[in-house]
Amino acid sequence: MASRPSDDFADSIVYLVRTALGDALRSVIYFTPDEFEVLYLRSGLYADDPSRVRSVKEPLVENERLGFSSQETYQDLFGDESTEPDIGEYEYTIRVFSKGFVCRVLVDDHGVIVTTDELDIAEFEAQAVSLRSLLATENRT
Repeated sequence: MASRPSDDFADSIVYLVRTALGDALRSVIYFTPDEFEVLYLRSGLYADDPSRVRSVKEPLVENERLGFSSQETYQDLFGDESTEPDIGEYEYTIRVFSKGFVCRVLVDDHGVIVTTDELDIAEFEAQAVSLRSLLATENRT
């Protein structure tokens, strides 16, 4: 998979997340182990300065990249049929803050980070499951 998503794929990601989360959405970031691209940023954040956005988002992406190795650990740990109890496969991670959320969805060597204002946490499930499906589909092409 190339580190930069195609325009159609990027548009699909943003459309899916904006539809699911609406006006609470702050940002959508596509990332791989080596690169990242901010696909969507709510108007007015970071003074609409692209270099500031990258400098602010880079530490967040670096932290969320740890999920690539965690993903392998979870697959090894919970992929073994003898592991009890069976909790299923990794789907997504939500980090809860006092004024918003960070949601990370990973599939193989690419993922999406979504930041939002405060929401009902249940609103993330549909968008995360749909993002996993979209990321998996893109990996197969």
